[in-house]
Amino acid sequence: MDIERPKSIQPIPAHAKRVFKGQIFDVYQWEQEMFDGTIETFEKLKRPDTVVVFPVLPDGKIILTEQEQPGKESFIGATGGRVDEGEGILDAAKRELLEESGYEAEKYILWKAEQLVGKIDWAIYVFVAKGLKQVAELNLDPGEKVTLKPVTFDEFIEMGTNERFSEKSIAHKLHEAKLSPEKKEELRDLLSPEI
Repeated sequence: MDIERPKSIQPIPAHAKRVFKGQIFDVYQWEQEMFDGTIETFEKLKRPDTVVVFPVLPDGKIILTEQEQPGKESFIGATGGRVDEGEGILDAAKRELLEESGYEAEKYILWKAEQLVGKIDWAIYVFVAKGLKQVAELNLDPGEKVTLKPVTFDEFIEMGTNERFSEKSIAHKLHEAKLSPEKKEELRDLLSPEI
């Protein structure tokens, strides 16, 4: 699967300088000519891209997760996480699914890929995984507590439109499904267990 990285709303120019390297975020700065001819310093964050995976069980239930992380309120989300340096996007999706659920999948469908925040160079790739087979126990990072929550399609829509749902990149799709029977059926087809 060849996956193109979505473009940033405001790309970091080639002449920008990294002025800070953090554990997750790097800060880039560059001089930018303004409309009146003056020069200002522009700044943008860069962080590793992330993958989000919605696994669909053979019975049609969708696996959500209830997660806890240090210093953060518990939340409902999907399996997923950061793409490691040098790792392919699909490889990251497979790894995160396995680590956070113990499942492997026969098929991955790229549902959506975008950069949501103009001042952060950060792409989010959202997948649907089908043809699941449980092959391992959860293998979580020390800063994660994850409980799997298989839900029906209707429960998925309800939970996905709740304020505790962390996957904001698809929340509007779930709101659309609540309002439009046509959008709901499109989403039902995408999340059907059929490979």
